[in-house]
Amino acid sequence: MMRDFAFTVMVFTFAAGIASRPGAAQNATDHAANSPAQSIDGGAGPCAVTLTALSDSKPVVAADVKVHIEYGFAGIRRLDLEAYTGNDGKVQFTGLPSLDHRPPLQFQASKADLAGTAVYNPETECQASHEIFLTRK
Repeated sequence: MMRDFAFTVMVFTFAAGIASRPGAAQNATDHAANSPAQSIDGGAGPCAVTLTALSDSKPVVAADVKVHIEYGFAGIRRLDLEAYTGNDGKVQFTGLPSLDHRPPLQFQASKADLAGTAVYNPETECQASHEIFLTRK
């Protein structure tokens, strides 16, 4: 009984604190609109690629982008990265190794019944920008 009361008081205090901040919802919307592309850091090297997911020439929001990387001597080191595109359809992968065991890297993107692939070779283009065209499966 006491635990339920304490939880209710905590929830009410939290809700009152959020409601009392004027313009809090507007600031969150402005920040999301002005933020750079979603980003994930592999921490394995100096290379980076920015990918834009497109379908019918329009950006695809929240597309799942995955890549599997094998690097190092005999490809003994492995790295699986996954990120979602932002409101502008962009996602950035940083910290990619400059030498891959089996180049080029293939970035697989999907959302619902859409899928596409982008190819990126860090040995020839360390800093790059590519588009992924998603089509119906």
